[in-house]
Amino acid sequence: MSEQKTKPKRSRLRKIARRTFLIGTGAIAGGLAVGYYFYQREHPNPLLADLDDGEVSFNHYVTVAPDNTITIIVPRAEMGQGVSTTLAALVAEELDVGLHAINIEHGPASPAYLNQAMMIESAPFPTFDRSFSAEGMRGVMEVVSKYLALQVTSGSSATIDAFEKMRYAGAATREVLKQAAAEKFGVPQSTLATENATVTDPASGQSATYGELAASAVGKAPPADMELRGRSEWKLLGKAQPRTDIRKKVTGMPIFGVDVDLPEMLYATVKMNPRLGGTVNSIDAAEAEKMKGVVKVVPIESQTGNGFGVIANNSWRAFQAAEAVKADWGSAPYPADTDAITAKLKEALNGGEVSSLREAGDVTTTFADAPSDNLVEAEYQVPYLAHACMEPMNATAWFRDGKLDVWAPNQAPTILQDICASTAGIDGTDVAIHTTFLGGGFGRRGEVDFAIYATKLAMAADGKPIKVTWAREEDTTHDTYRPGAIGRYRAVLDDAGHPKALHATVAAPSIMASVLGRTYPSLPAGGPDKTIIEGAYDQPYEIEHYRIDAAKADLAIPVGFWRSVGNSFNPFMHESFLDEIAAKSGKDPLALRLELAKPWPTATGVLQKVADMAHWGEPIPDGRAQGVAFALSFGTWVAQIVQVKDEDGSIRIEKVWCAADPGEVLDPGIFKAQMMSGIVFGLSSAVGQEITFADGMVEQSNFHDYDAIRMNQCPDIEVEILENAAHMGGAGEPGTPPSIPALANAVFALTANRVRKLPLSNEVDFV
Repeated sequence: MSEQKTKPKRSRLRKIARRTFLIGTGAIAGGLAVGYYFYQREHPNPLLADLDDGEVSFNHYVTVAPDNTITIIVPRAEMGQGVSTTLAALVAEELDVGLHAINIEHGPASPAYLNQAMMIESAPFPTFDRSFSAEGMRGVMEVVSKYLALQVTSGSSATIDAFEKMRYAGAATREVLKQAAAEKFGVPQSTLATENATVTDPASGQSATYGELAASAVGKAPPADMELRGRSEWKLLGKAQPRTDIRKKVTGMPIFGVDVDLPEMLYATVKMNPRLGGTVNSIDAAEAEKMKGVVKVVPIESQTGNGFGVIANNSWRAFQAAEAVKADWGSAPYPADTDAITAKLKEALNGGEVSSLREAGDVTTTFADAPSDNLVEAEYQVPYLAHACMEPMNATAWFRDGKLDVWAPNQAPTILQDICASTAGIDGTDVAIHTTFLGGGFGRRGEVDFAIYATKLAMAADGKPIKVTWAREEDTTHDTYRPGAIGRYRAVLDDAGHPKALHATVAAPSIMASVLGRTYPSLPAGGPDKTIIEGAYDQPYEIEHYRIDAAKADLAIPVGFWRSVGNSFNPFMHESFLDEIAAKSGKDPLALRLELAKPWPTATGVLQKVADMAHWGEPIPDGRAQGVAFALSFGTWVAQIVQVKDEDGSIRIEKVWCAADPGEVLDPGIFKAQMMSGIVFGLSSAVGQEITFADGMVEQSNFHDYDAIRMNQCPDIEVEILENAAHMGGAGEPGTPPSIPALANAVFALTANRVRKLPLSNEVDFV
């Protein structure tokens, strides 16, 4: 299970791409289709159906117009993480064009844009496990990904998935344009050069733009042995690039879902049963329907919620009318309050069926034979959490003539296409999903509820487009929450204070069962769920007797993917417990981790780097303390140190140091920004966020009682990047997991108070 100490390797996806990248050509609608064939079949190029006059589609990712307008399709959701910049740079690097000289579009919903990397790494094996069985399962998931063909932005996988295929798209386009230029100039193709969207013959001085050559490139195939440029040849990749979306954002261009504006558009909002999943006993809309501007009140029943929508001639009137509707809501299908919900988690922890994804040695015997003085035991608890996206849930839908258009900030366009088609009772080919920019996603916009409600209301809008916007209170109280969880940890120490055995059981609801239940309710959702213990079972620590168990809690509260998923709570428990072991044995917390992670030099590398950054172990001013934590998530190895300061009995988070190793970094500026973003996200949850329940309803409703840390509370953050890992990792989520335990461990170092239940503000005052 130890990490291979070899030269960094490319992914399995790269090997397959290099071996099976075959080119299919065909003059369709005046365009050139350069296709990818993985396994037996190719997904059709979706761009061929919507080309402008004279425009040529070179493959799923590139189009060129006669005026030399180059458009690159980035089929992943831009939600502030910079994916539109980095993925466009993959194509532009091979195409020899600058980012300033291209247009970037999300493109249509299509299986051609499937996310293979996400599915491959969903196999229940740690990143560092490259055994025959682990690689075999990854191979199986690769095949599964081809046939499911899910176009999703999730799992910090966008860049990993695109790294080969989008560079090949750029290289293939470049090569067929060079072939066309060679025929035009009457010279060998090998003598030609490309730069700034132009092909040049250095010997004769002849040149032609890509736009001038595009039409004549139809029917040509690039060489089958096409090589991608090495890192030493990169001009864009590996360097920080200006964000391609910044100008649109700072000038207030209408790029988000809430900005959609269509002729004769109606407006709507929804109110669903606040007891999540409950039925509607009755609705009295008489007063609401008398209000000015109200068109109608529409009952809504769906797998994601039951309630009603109000259609009006503007959003404010819809909001006001929704408050005037009298609804008798049915009861919740889960315990009514937080204490009762916690009791269900403890019930699963104490007597539920468990599954193990990591088991080494003989944990049972080791604990049975251990002296009581050598035992360390602790129990940790985390709350439900909301996503709290700045842009509330919304979607615009237009149903007419048996066809449906949906404009929505979303992370899963092909899933939305499928679900909206089912909702409207039409074929998926008659549904067009238009993906806007996202004002925050964090996994929430991979859900389908906002699109289902918009579709249902559009079907009642008499052929007019309708924009459905949720009130902030509706958004906060009808989320698909990060699940609450309880973890019980225990360890046996040897006489030197080294952990000889570690056993953990974590109880939480199943995210996968919840997501499948509301997205594809006809599919079975049984079996183990690795998200319950990810961030614990898959960490690079070597302990002789080691077992991590998952106990699935039967709770019907809707839960979903929240930034870093199970990694958002398991490292808090796991890394806090390692600190407790260090305290019990008198070991330095960093030294203990270095000792346990010794077989994995990538882990010890980031731990030692962050220690150097923070001057760990050196004297620091009175009233300050530091805490350390490590987490491997989404293929990226991250160590963090948080420094806190006592200010008149309250605690200020003063500084965070972060060392991260994703293997290969394509844009260090964006990568560092994502680490910082993840840290702030994690610290916000640790400091004060929680979702609680009373009478079956969520108690929090807006930012006044579910807030993030503010600018005056935000610490200085310093990030350094290493590139030693054997496989490329992600950026969007790995900054979050270690930030939470590093803060908790710093609080302990400062106060000697070990807080085992989040949020920390329930026991600690923060500035």
